[in-house]
Amino acid sequence: MSHIPTNVSADAARFIKERVRTVEDWPQAGVQFRDITPVLQDKKALRTLIDIFVQRYIDADIDVIAGMDARGFIIGPILAYELSLGFVPIRKKGKLPYKTLSQSYDLEYGSATVEIHEDACKPGDRVVIVDDLVATGGTMMAGKILVERLGAEVVEAAAIIDLPDLGGSKLLRDNGVPLYVVCDFAGH
Repeated sequence: MSHIPTNVSADAARFIKERVRTVEDWPQAGVQFRDITPVLQDKKALRTLIDIFVQRYIDADIDVIAGMDARGFIIGPILAYELSLGFVPIRKKGKLPYKTLSQSYDLEYGSATVEIHEDACKPGDRVVIVDDLVATGGTMMAGKILVERLGAEVVEAAAIIDLPDLGGSKLLRDNGVPLYVVCDFAGH
């Protein structure tokens, strides 16, 4: 197994965090939505974000990047391209056209089901799952379960943002999923 670096420049992480917009009471009252679109709109922020992930995984033994629907589809394919890897979408139920496996999960304000094509990964593939943030951890756990049902191994889950107060990062780590996040909004 290749070494995966564990540190990111504090300046780079702060630069990204400062560009995340907080939208109060969306999609429902009491939720503070962490919006990454300002990061994506800023050419320097987007480049910095992708560079952070590329530097983390450039020497890692990885076969595939899997992205969680929908914002994992933004960062995941760019990262896969930069690392010369394939990209696998893990989509909301009913969105994939071929034979799928399904997994239901709970999230911060409801429940959902995600699916993966049954031929998306091969047994033994080493996968990094990417999403925009970790809240309750349900989405990433569902992705992990689906990837493992295909016989692949989740090397790490990666996100731009962690909301540790919602317990998702603890849930993932307690279930043996190494987690990497660029920044967190603890206590917010």
